[in-house]
Amino acid sequence: MEIERKFLIKDLPDLSKYDYVDIEQGYLSTEPVVRIRKKNDKYILTYKGSGKLAREEIEAALTAEAYQHLLEKIDGHPITKRRYIIPYEPYTIELDIFEGHMLGLIMAEVEFPSIEEANSFTPPEWFATDVTDDERYHNSNMIWANPFL
Repeated sequence: MEIERKFLIKDLPDLSKYDYVDIEQGYLSTEPVVRIRKKNDKYILTYKGSGKLAREEIEAALTAEAYQHLLEKIDGHPITKRRYIIPYEPYTIELDIFEGHMLGLIMAEVEFPSIEEANSFTPPEWFATDVTDDERYHNSNMIWANPFL
């Protein structure tokens, strides 16, 4: 089960002290969500159930060859982003700076062990609007065009 909230960002923290990964992902299906992802040198196939705050998530490893084969079959544009990993005890903030056709979007995700903790979370000052329930901010909806232009 994945339980997460998503936020827009009003001010970026100093990112030079945080680790990051480069991510490329594409969607083979958006209902249900079936995604392929390249995260540095790891390749993953993911199934996600329905829901916004909480939903089922199943992952399986792919080879680089399988990823490249499936990448040719994705719907819409691939999503590319740099993800910074920012400790925020007891959680981790995943700060995504989008590239490609979503250039300009910056969004943070925080995962939680329970819905209760997600609902009681107090974000840091540099967070802006909570967009967890806004469909436009689901990666699977961003594959067609930049909805923010």
